Amino acid sequence: MAFVYYLPSNDNVKNKVECGTNINSVIIIGANGSGKSKLGAWIEQSNPSITHRIGAQRSLIFGSYIKQMSYEQATHKLLSGTDTPTTDHKQRWNWDGEKYNYTSSLLNDYEDVLSAIWAKQVKQESEYVKQCKEMDFAGEPHKKVPEMIMDVLNRIWSSVFPHRNISFDDGKVTAIFSTERKSSEYKGRDMSDGERVALYLICQSLCIPSNKIIIIDEPELHLHRSIMNRLWTAIEQERQDCLFMYITHDTQFAAAHTQSTKIWVKSYDGEAWKYSFVEEAALPNQLLLDIMGNRRKVLFVEGTNDSYDTLLYTHLFSEYYIVPCGSCRKVIEQTKAMRANAQLHDLECYGLIDCDYRSEREKTALKGKGVYTLSVSEVENLFIVEELLKVVNQLQGFTDNSRVDQAKKYIIEKRYKPEIEKQICAATIAEIKYQLSIIDISGTDDTAIQNRLSAFFDNFNYLEMKQPFETLFMTAYNEFNYKKVISIYNRKSLKNSIGSIFGLQEKDYCDFIIRQLNGPNSELIKRALRPYLPSEIPL
Repeated sequence: MAFVYYLPSNDNVKNKVECGTNINSVIIIGANGSGKSKLGAWIEQSNPSITHRIGAQRSLIFGSYIKQMSYEQATHKLLSGTDTPTTDHKQRWNWDGEKYNYTSSLLNDYEDVLSAIWAKQVKQESEYVKQCKEMDFAGEPHKKVPEMIMDVLNRIWSSVFPHRNISFDDGKVTAIFSTERKSSEYKGRDMSDGERVALYLICQSLCIPSNKIIIIDEPELHLHRSIMNRLWTAIEQERQDCLFMYITHDTQFAAAHTQSTKIWVKSYDGEAWKYSFVEEAALPNQLLLDIMGNRRKVLFVEGTNDSYDTLLYTHLFSEYYIVPCGSCRKVIEQTKAMRANAQLHDLECYGLIDCDYRSEREKTALKGKGVYTLSVSEVENLFIVEELLKVVNQLQGFTDNSRVDQAKKYIIEKRYKPEIEKQICAATIAEIKYQLSIIDISGTDDTAIQNRLSAFFDNFNYLEMKQPFETLFMTAYNEFNYKKVISIYNRKSLKNSIGSIFGLQEKDYCDFIIRQLNGPNSELIKRALRPYLPSEIPL
């Protein structure tokens, strides 16, 4: 089914732009204060006859008994806030004769919603009974009881709350909790916020007449993430005749709607909105939305949300949106994908990875992709650079640098020296893997591909490739060049081996530094680490 909706043009709210979709959901997403709710109100006001909007400010309070109304009266009350048919929605938004606010007024219509679904159930039951009487009069058998609106409500409810049932009986709403061992019931008005908002949204969606645009502002409000997507998926499936437009800043909710049209609202200046349609991208959907929402420079790094990479870089690059990618390969891929994304061309983007035995040629190639390396072998070595050792020494109250010298000697003599040969082999293997990765094996000419491979292996000499690394690693040791050693020595456990020298528990050393970054000594730590960060990434 094709759906049509209208948006204001990007330069003038008086001009409508016709849009279409074959999926019955559209996501309007943007940061807080970007004008999303006002855009929803504009859509409602521009198309009042086909649009029903559920505001973010909605009361979840209702009485003990459902108000009895005719189906026609209840439907009018739900759609416009009055008993009579009209496309003027002022009454719904608390019009007091002089003013109303389409975006911030409290929507206090829970009882109207319950009246509407009850009236629809009564109407359906009455129509069935009337048909049965006509069949009786004609001497014909009754038709099977058809599915009614309460059956649909209970089906959706059960998919969201498996151990809870909802009952509408004798004009009352009752919730029933049941398991194999016990069963209990309580008044609907005493349900949790999550249960009440779920019932409210289900009833709203089921009572709206066919072929409407249903706008839901903040669909995630009061709903736990574990049930939110189940609820809306179930509702959308039941109302495939309606277009659901969600207004949200929840990127996970937006990303879960993989097939939906997504509209990114950038800003609203009181006269016009700036927005764009989110296009397919090589970046994960939620990441793309997160980046668009932050509107900050982006730095892709290795590690996870709670790894030392992220903890350090969040402080060192405080003006950036830090995105932990896990592996260096993912950093490279996502940096490349973002730089190629036309939607993000106005945002600066960089990748930052460990040095990890990389040759100068490989580093140069990475720079061409916007990916830069630390001046130490891996991020863990930032914790043991000499400048930082001196800061820790000072913060611990020591007046000379003897402990700094002791830490340096320990790392070089006790840790680095016994592993030199192993480190040389690891560096050589890393270089071989890199050279293999850049062999040109493109095309379909088998002979040409074979010739290129043969040329590489004919010139391949392991010992010759190893020689520069032997010179590099041995020179660093012979010269007792601490800075050079930590730039090439790849051993993550080093950071956990020197804390006791400065009067700290080994396991607490890194956490001590992270705590300093969160306190008044933050600038001392940053100043010590900045020389080891790539100058190409502006701070």
